[in-house]
Amino acid sequence: MANIIVLGSGFGALTTVRELRRQNVEADITVISPRDHLHYLPSTIWLPAGLRRGDKLKIPLADFFDSHRVHFIKASVVGLEDGGRTVVTDQGHYRNDHLVIAAGGRFIKKLPGIENALIPCDGIAVGEDYARRLESMDGGTIAFGFGSNPNEQSAVRGGPMFEFLFITDTLLRKQGRRDKFKLVFFNPSQKPGQRLGDKAVEKLLEEMKKRSIETHLGHKMVRFESDKVVTEGGEFAADLILFMPGLTGPAWLAAADLPLSPGGMIQADEKCRVPGRDGVWVVGDAGSYPGPDWLPKQAHQADLQALATARNIAAVLRGKTPDHNFKPELICIVDTLDKGILIYRSAKRNIMLPGSRLFHWMKRAFENHYLRAFR
Repeated sequence: MANIIVLGSGFGALTTVRELRRQNVEADITVISPRDHLHYLPSTIWLPAGLRRGDKLKIPLADFFDSHRVHFIKASVVGLEDGGRTVVTDQGHYRNDHLVIAAGGRFIKKLPGIENALIPCDGIAVGEDYARRLESMDGGTIAFGFGSNPNEQSAVRGGPMFEFLFITDTLLRKQGRRDKFKLVFFNPSQKPGQRLGDKAVEKLLEEMKKRSIETHLGHKMVRFESDKVVTEGGEFAADLILFMPGLTGPAWLAAADLPLSPGGMIQADEKCRVPGRDGVWVVGDAGSYPGPDWLPKQAHQADLQALATARNIAAVLRGKTPDHNFKPELICIVDTLDKGILIYRSAKRNIMLPGSRLFHWMKRAFENHYLRAFR
């Protein structure tokens, strides 16, 4: 019987497992990850407002693994051998016939003074820390920004920063404290969030202006200090900094002998195969894929890549040629706590619908729907 190893316990990894079983793949499936919980990071945006608690966003996966006949190994990957046929971990070596790398990306923390900034998508604990700090502040300046991988501009995750920005503004207004705070959004681009589409960027910048959020755009970042943000176009004071760096691949890729992109991600084709490495596949943020320049780094895209990967592995195991390409698609609801802005992009269309309470509730309903399979 074939042995499939899936690295990771996030969106792409779990969707791969689900789809393999839906495709009636009877192979042995092993998941290797340092944690046996799904951390639902999209909902950390609601932690400051008390709409969610951190412990409720950590979903135990034991029942999911049991129902999908998965062998779970709690371990950290340190490298690969034999062209990917052997996974090297801190708990031993594991052989496979197919390897799915869904281990996620890694934030580039090289900017001087990065330790002075909170990186929201670094984990649930960071969102909880921000909630505590915001509650304790009597006023001041809060800076929100994001960057990209200088060697691979597509390796960026900016959506959550727009949400933290707008949700903070709405929350402070609800609390009657907004007049005591200055909110500043900064980005090295004049048009931040370009992959969302021109209309979306215009709408987001208009929303900032309407909310009296200051902007500092078009200047490369130089460093963070404990009380300021420094760019090539000047500096400004900040009592609290939230920043999302660009992404690169996992650190263990240095010991994996896989083809890498200029930005340090694993190269993959439109079927999520790693070129020159038979039976090695990549899903989600760890990979660099062909496609449009707006191809997102988000959970939905990872799920679409996972579906293609699982179907292609099923085809190979049946002696057929894999023929499933992943679908490039961006779906994003930029939440503002009381409303949501819907953004959709595919090869044929780019849609932006203005803020609506319906979209806010749709985002909350989707969380419940998505997590039902794991709860």
